[in-house]
Amino acid sequence: MKSVTRRTTITTLLAALPAGHAFAQAAYPDKPIRLVVPFAPGGNADLTGRLFAEALARRLGQQVIVENRGGAGGAIGAEAVAKSPPDGYSLVLGSTGTFLVSPRMTGGKPPYTLASFAPVALLSTSPMDIVVNANNPIRDWPALLAYLRANPGKPTIGHPGNGSTNHLALLQLQKALDVRFNIIPYKSNGLALNDLLAAQIDAVIDQVPASIGHVRGGRLRAIVVTTARRAGQLPDTPTLQEMGVKDFASTTPIVLMAPADTPPDIVKKLNDAVAGALGDPAVREKLNDLGAETESLSPQQLTAFLQKEDAAIEELQKSGLLKPE
Repeated sequence: MKSVTRRTTITTLLAALPAGHAFAQAAYPDKPIRLVVPFAPGGNADLTGRLFAEALARRLGQQVIVENRGGAGGAIGAEAVAKSPPDGYSLVLGSTGTFLVSPRMTGGKPPYTLASFAPVALLSTSPMDIVVNANNPIRDWPALLAYLRANPGKPTIGHPGNGSTNHLALLQLQKALDVRFNIIPYKSNGLALNDLLAAQIDAVIDQVPASIGHVRGGRLRAIVVTTARRAGQLPDTPTLQEMGVKDFASTTPIVLMAPADTPPDIVKKLNDAVAGALGDPAVREKLNDLGAETESLSPQQLTAFLQKEDAAIEELQKSGLLKPE
């Protein structure tokens, strides 16, 4: 009898609470968030990740812990987050290369696809340049292109890894010009630039922040940028469009992703926090120091952008230019 009375009392108390209160969940976030950077420490993506980890922590009121989990062009870290619970506590950043190219390079069933993620926000966009050794007699883009057409497949150009946005830009450039470079993948920007500085290869395509120090020091020469407009750090370097490559534009966007099926309200809260960070002059200044540009996109706008990029990469794969390793 007492047991029945006790259950009746509990039921009565619950019924007296405001609707939904008895089973309300704690507001997100109520514990630390893991931000996976699927590359080694010290690179552009890692520096961007740590900058936003601090900025988001201030706005969300919870610690955002950076976890470097490199390998396979970012695929290892991205796959780990794709398979994590869709609760907003596991996030990953990376480029279009990370999410769209690297999984296609495995040679088997892709470990994930774009549909494995809920796009959250665009963090930054970095321009790329093509640089040559300052002592190379090739001093500008027309000279490199002339050499390339006269020696198909001979000019060597390095990039920091298969599946990177650099690699993708080269494939797109080959398709646009109907030419072939001798493309040499490296394991990092630094290794590619070291060989260029030693005159072991003809050129490197790289993010401007990675090469700008050597350019300003007079050791390398930037002959062209891949963006639609000139890069702020290289105002005297022409774009490929200015050099006659119609409609060509390629950048390295760093985007923030959550696992697919993450609740829309959590995605929006994270997107709002990123937008707030991008409005912070201190954050914008640090991004500028990294050679990055900023633009706030909604999750829907980011999804549309990634879908368009995914379709273009699918065409490269069908054409045979993008091949598994």
